[in-house]
Amino acid sequence: MLSDTEKRRRYDTLGPDWQRYAQAGAGAGGPQGPFPGGFGVEYSGDPGDLGGFSEFFRTIFGDLGARQTGRRGADIFEQFGGGRPGRTAGPAQGQDVQASIEISLDEAFHGARKSFSLELEEPCATCGGTGHVDGRPCPTCGGRGWQRARRDLDVKIPAGVRTGSRVRVTGEGGGGAGGRGDLYLSVHVADHPLFERRGDDLHLELPITAPEAALGATIDVPTMKGKVSMKIPPGTGSGRTFRLPGYGMPRLKGGGAGDQLVRVRIVVPASVTEPERALYEQLKALRMDNPRAYLG
Repeated sequence: MLSDTEKRRRYDTLGPDWQRYAQAGAGAGGPQGPFPGGFGVEYSGDPGDLGGFSEFFRTIFGDLGARQTGRRGADIFEQFGGGRPGRTAGPAQGQDVQASIEISLDEAFHGARKSFSLELEEPCATCGGTGHVDGRPCPTCGGRGWQRARRDLDVKIPAGVRTGSRVRVTGEGGGGAGGRGDLYLSVHVADHPLFERRGDDLHLELPITAPEAALGATIDVPTMKGKVSMKIPPGTGSGRTFRLPGYGMPRLKGGGAGDQLVRVRIVVPASVTEPERALYEQLKALRMDNPRAYLG
């Protein structure tokens, strides 16, 4: 019989294993904790915003977490995993898990599907996380209730993501009696050899020759959509920037795309042949005005 009112409430909520769960909470991180051996996950929410879910654990387990670290409320959530804010009392939801993924700028521009493996500690499939089968320690997990499991995932990365974006994959986080939590992918976009991303705009430095700058030209310019023709007007100086509207990164919100900005840089040959030198001398003789006269 459970004459103690507090014990009765815990029994009614968690069932006959309430004492084992409470002991696991007091020693989280040890052999009975959900992530033995120092394995950890990073939670994606603010424990201060847990609302009723955090209060539920405080009601059931009291100050077990506070005795561990001196803090109340948030520690209970950190030890027992990842129900979402506002979740009502019931079987524990699996942890929300965060992982990192790197993609190329081309994948960020077009969107992509990425395949990878995720390894987590999850409730034992044999004993359902109880740690025992027919009153004996589970032969699969050795009585721990948890076992390391690997899952292969195929995730869609939306076009327009940038470094620091988080992609939510519903139901692919840690396992729990109340279902899986969510997986949050923190995206890192690798540098590109040609383009520099600034917000939703792409910047490109384009080398042109002195004759092209002086006489004007039509030049093929690389973009993330392929090469496009761009006119260089006569008399273009080094450093002048041209804008290609709509050739930047797709916008995650609001639709449309940024622009591509092309900054031209006049290049001169490191060495010249004798015929080229003769032509340069002729050009020099024709240009009697001093281009540096404005310097004073």
